[in-house]
Amino acid sequence: MIRPARPAEAQALCALVRAAYAHYLPRLGSEPGPMRDDYGARIAAGQAWLLEQEGALLGAVVLEAAADALWLDNVAVAPAARGRGLGRRLIVFAEEQARARGFARLRLYTHEKMTENLALYARLGFRETHRGVQSGFPRVFMEKPLA
Repeated sequence: MIRPARPAEAQALCALVRAAYAHYLPRLGSEPGPMRDDYGARIAAGQAWLLEQEGALLGAVVLEAAADALWLDNVAVAPAARGRGLGRRLIVFAEEQARARGFARLRLYTHEKMTENLALYARLGFRETHRGVQSGFPRVFMEKPLA
């Protein structure tokens, strides 16, 4: 079940994201953006969603509306739940949310060293639009047109 995160879950959401991104620390040399986010503020803004199964938080997605697209700001899957297609499920959810809100495209960015993410997004129909530095991170920007 994917549902909106509740205010009391900010700390659990933060812990989930930190665990999901921990394996990138040696490769990046610093904490990636999602590990630094304010999840209490994300929840208050209605931007954070949790994937829950049998009471366990297994994944999260953060969606941010812009003028011309829905941004997939963060997808995180608990390490113990990897390999079960939950990341793809969260991305499909983001696409559904974009369509429901009237957006014709879903956009995202990821760190250029997160090569697994780049490959996954390409397989799911996202295409690279440009690269640049944002908030001190070298990012790859991608988008997916929605039917």
